[in-house]
Amino acid sequence: MLIDDIKIKISAGNGGKGAVAFNKNMMSLGPAGGSGGNGGNVFVVGVSDISALGQFRFKKEFKAENGMDGRGQFCDGHDGKDLILKVPVGTVIHNLTTDKDISIEKINERIIIAKGGLGGKGNFHFRSPKNTSPRRFQPGIPSENFEFRFELKLIADIGFIGLPNAGKSSMLNTLTKAQSKVANYPFTTLEPNLGAYYELILADIPGLIEGSSTGRGLGIKFLRHIERTKILFHFISAESPDPVKDYKIIRQELGAYNKKLLEKQEYLFLSKSDLTDEKSIKEKLTALKKINLEIISVSIHNSESIKKIEKILNKIKTEK
Repeated sequence: MLIDDIKIKISAGNGGKGAVAFNKNMMSLGPAGGSGGNGGNVFVVGVSDISALGQFRFKKEFKAENGMDGRGQFCDGHDGKDLILKVPVGTVIHNLTTDKDISIEKINERIIIAKGGLGGKGNFHFRSPKNTSPRRFQPGIPSENFEFRFELKLIADIGFIGLPNAGKSSMLNTLTKAQSKVANYPFTTLEPNLGAYYELILADIPGLIEGSSTGRGLGIKFLRHIERTKILFHFISAESPDPVKDYKIIRQELGAYNKKLLEKQEYLFLSKSDLTDEKSIKEKLTALKKINLEIISVSIHNSESIKKIEKILNKIKTEK
């Protein structure tokens, strides 16, 4: 189960308090209280694993280590350890407390989301000619505490879209080393699958149906992942009795969710062309060419059609 939207509470570490102490060495006088250590910060770092948000499924509260209190004989407390949370690249981090958003867009990108409190000063720092034996100290400063919503929106160069069972997963497996589940029934793909064609990232988005933008089928759960893909590969099954209707259904759902999705560059493919006769293929291509003159008939069992897709991918790769 892919976790791609989760709420958690995060606290950085509190600063340790300063100490009140006096020098214990013979023939030495004066304050010797050390300062408290700083509290640990909380960082998020981007990783390629799209399932990384699963760690937050059951545990909802996270806290960095507090700074240690200062001690006598000028011993400062140790700083608290930072807490590092791994999130998938493409995660939008909504700070529900401050109403500010940040985004992780690169692998190993590291951003601080909660700062630890500073350690308080010990009485050694309050000595003066007029007060040679101060008993003053500072308590540690409290840390930042926030409630966050982590929302994954996949970042991919190309998103595979279409109705369920349109052959998207099979094509992803053919073009890349992905191992997406493939079966001859709708909704085989229940979570996005990624594959790499050289340096291009391809994302197989689970099938959409009419009404997805209002919650039907898999709902808007995966429509959000299409937002951050740069180019769309739209697959329509050659087995469909009305491919033009299929095309319009997907376009309508994209526009209902976010009209900007309709502005993305789109390539149209009549997939599974090996499963129907040549006459039917020509009729459906003629109908779809009224929508997109560049439509291509493809099949994972036809090496020539695969080469046509690879030619498109190579062109995209050189223009990247």
